[in-house]
Amino acid sequence: MSSFPGSPKVLKGAIVGLDLFNPLSSVAIFQYNPEQISRSLAPQYSEAGGGRAEALRLAGPPAETISANLTIDLIDQMEQGDSGPLGAGITGYLAALEMLVYPKSLLVAANQILMQLGTMEVIPPVAPLTLFIYGWKRVVPVKIQSLSITETMHDPDLNPIRAEVSVGMKVLTYNDLAITNPGYWAFMAHQVIKEVLATVASVENAAGVFGGSTKLF
Repeated sequence: MSSFPGSPKVLKGAIVGLDLFNPLSSVAIFQYNPEQISRSLAPQYSEAGGGRAEALRLAGPPAETISANLTIDLIDQMEQGDSGPLGAGITGYLAALEMLVYPKSLLVAANQILMQLGTMEVIPPVAPLTLFIYGWKRVVPVKIQSLSITETMHDPDLNPIRAEVSVGMKVLTYNDLAITNPGYWAFMAHQVIKEVLATVASVENAAGVFGGSTKLF
């Protein structure tokens, strides 16, 4: 990033897992914001009968997926003596991403004990509530669907010092989460912000089509 005094301050995107048992284990702040993010939206129309009058009835928000490619690099920092967390290169940064899809070891051990004691039903561990954060206008709850890591450089101890990460996410909506889940309200806030932005843009577009100018704020 440029150190020129006039350079704008760039916010860092992140993928954050909210876990009561270990709040800091799944905080992955992007070292470099991805140059490209791909989003796909599939409209969810109601399949209930009703004929032509129901053709455009929506069953809920669209099913949205997000994919991004991230670069994690420690080479420049190594020139200043930084060898990464615990001297393991970028292993710790990769682990923060990977922990988003791992059940916590304490919960796994507790379930194993319950099974040994003859518990009839053991509930599988729940993944942390994961938020994809890319600016204040885009904070959405997501479920990690794919995580691909390609380590491209290593130090003499075989610790990775550069890697390319591809992550695929499914956006969780209020149709997926209980009303008591914080992710429910995170998505509601996301949709409200989207509606406001769409309204402002539509007014400006209409003003451009019909002439004149209209300002809401």
